[in-house]
Amino acid sequence: MTAPRDTLLDRIGHWLAGRLQQESSGYQPYTPSDPETLRRVLEPGDILLIEGNQRISAVIKYLTQSTWSHSAFYVGDALPEPEDGSERPRLIEVNLGEGCVAVPLSKYRTYNTRICRARGLTPDDRNKVVSFMISRLGLKYDLKNITDMLRYFMPTPPIPVRWRRRLIAFGSGDPTRAICSSMIAEAYGQIRYPILPEITRAPGRASAQSTYMRQEILHIRHHSLYTPRDFDLSPYFQIVKPTLEYGFDYKTVTWGDEPRPVEEEPAAALEANRRDITAAKLP
Repeated sequence: MTAPRDTLLDRIGHWLAGRLQQESSGYQPYTPSDPETLRRVLEPGDILLIEGNQRISAVIKYLTQSTWSHSAFYVGDALPEPEDGSERPRLIEVNLGEGCVAVPLSKYRTYNTRICRARGLTPDDRNKVVSFMISRLGLKYDLKNITDMLRYFMPTPPIPVRWRRRLIAFGSGDPTRAICSSMIAEAYGQIRYPILPEITRAPGRASAQSTYMRQEILHIRHHSLYTPRDFDLSPYFQIVKPTLEYGFDYKTVTWGDEPRPVEEEPAAALEANRRDITAAKLP
């Protein structure tokens, strides 16, 4: 069987996706990630937030008022090693133009990153979230709906804060899902783990502690409305910093403006120098 030929809309969609993913020059991370350190710290189910430097990243960071424009899901060693001997993929992410793919940790060695960890996950729920993400691998997105992508080429006008989240999820095309954290939010929604739930308060009874008690009731937001920033702000996700995980002693930090300590010479060398000086003084 022959593969279907690309239509004009297919070609336009791929061209737009490529333009949106072009990286800006001059990007310098403050704290570049070490893949080996990340691998020791990360646990399956963790979310890695990334400060992207693509054209579309700048728009997402503006609309969400956040450093983070992309998120990836860590699955550990759940995926097999490649037959060609290359690095094992340990992250699952959704990219515009590619869909849901697995990538190695080294992909983000030159980016600022942050680890967000769901607290108190049971082993069963952890496996469910990981399995959900793995089952989505290979999912493609239809790039024929170019309306969602075209809006990111337009100059971004000042937008009220209350509308920015809706603007990211605007439209009905699949490209919207490819540029936000909706798939990860959907995975955690399967086990009813809260991220940033909507909270309503039900009337309660008067008590000795307060004049009027109210019960908080959580409501799951729709997964399409989540952005990378939400995992950072969530009160239910812990921020994990690799530098602090294995102990950090600020007294051992070497600062560039401090003089280097003078190394003491071995006793034998000092004694030899003393003999040479003494011999030179003898007539």
